[in-house]
Amino acid sequence: MNVVKKCIEYISPLFEKDFSGHDIQHTMRVYKTALKINEFEKGDKLIVSLTALLHDVDDYKLFSTEDNENARRFLNSLSLSSDEKEQIIDNINSIAFKGKESIIPKTIEGKIVQDADRLDAIGAIGIARAFSYGGKHDRKLYDLDKDVKKDLSFEEYKKQNSDTLSHFYQKLFLLEDMMNTDYAKKIAKKRTEYIKEFVDEFLLEIEGER
Repeated sequence: MNVVKKCIEYISPLFEKDFSGHDIQHTMRVYKTALKINEFEKGDKLIVSLTALLHDVDDYKLFSTEDNENARRFLNSLSLSSDEKEQIIDNINSIAFKGKESIIPKTIEGKIVQDADRLDAIGAIGIARAFSYGGKHDRKLYDLDKDVKKDLSFEEYKKQNSDTLSHFYQKLFLLEDMMNTDYAKKIAKKRTEYIKEFVDEFLLEIEGER
């Protein structure tokens, strides 16, 4: 069986009951966007593909696994070298947004997937995902009475439970300047403009000016 198809079959049940915006559709969008970026960056297509498809299977927000056990379980079923498997694991572990402790992946494949994952957090789908995640975790749409702390450490980012509007300032508006590849920078600029227009309109409607 094709490795990519086998991987999709492996991960699909893991996300079957996710309604937080981290479902299989998110993973497939990241995978397809990563392949598009790779057309320009010329990374190892298999490494890009497996990094993208496995990037959320041990996410701390979704699973209580240790040492990337879901990703390793699948990778160990393949005839990849130990170096290839560890590169994929290293890529996965460097992709996530971690506030001011976010890091840039060492490899071009990791950078590609990080960009693809971050692009899916902005734009129209990014807005939908933000509010879907907020609803799943009992977050208010907004809380204008609270100051928004923007320069968060990873621990602060993990533990805080702010309203969804604050999430735009704490993460989404920051992603454009954190892209690695030229292709992603171009797309991110357009999508960031869109979410800024959305927040402007959102605030006007809160104030009753629409």
